[in-house]
Amino acid sequence: MTASQAKAASSSKAKSASHMDYVSVIVSDQLLGLPIERVHDVFVASEITSVPLAPPEIAGLLNLRGRVVTAVSLRRRLGLPDVELLGSKMAVGLEQRGEAYALLVDRVGEVLKLDRGALQPNPVHMDPRWSSLSHGVHQLDGRLMIILDVDAVLSFETDQHAA
Repeated sequence: MTASQAKAASSSKAKSASHMDYVSVIVSDQLLGLPIERVHDVFVASEITSVPLAPPEIAGLLNLRGRVVTAVSLRRRLGLPDVELLGSKMAVGLEQRGEAYALLVDRVGEVLKLDRGALQPNPVHMDPRWSSLSHGVHQLDGRLMIILDVDAVLSFETDQHAA
């Protein structure tokens, strides 16, 4: 490898390290970001089977290509009321400790490449239920995108046992 090739490769790594890709989703008109490396699928959630005695955040179970997946309502997880959405329920497929989850959202947006250095801490006035599930925020053209902490979003089972 020549010196110029090494410099170009180093520059390319630095560029990718300085940016982070997020899958954007919308819940109750709020823009949220999920780190793309945590997202396995984006799909239409259909035929969700309810689970008796499950925590309220659990919408039920669904079958995704022969695999049983736990459907989690992001609305309920954020303390928002359920709404009847016209059309199909959208889901983002995630994994946590070898278990498959479908995070139910109102809409799925696009993949956004954002500067890591532009990530700001959660605003002090943010509801504690939201800030406990967030890594911080990005300001985008007059709109705030809350970056979700996937581990915290999916850790509600331990929260329920501790209560």
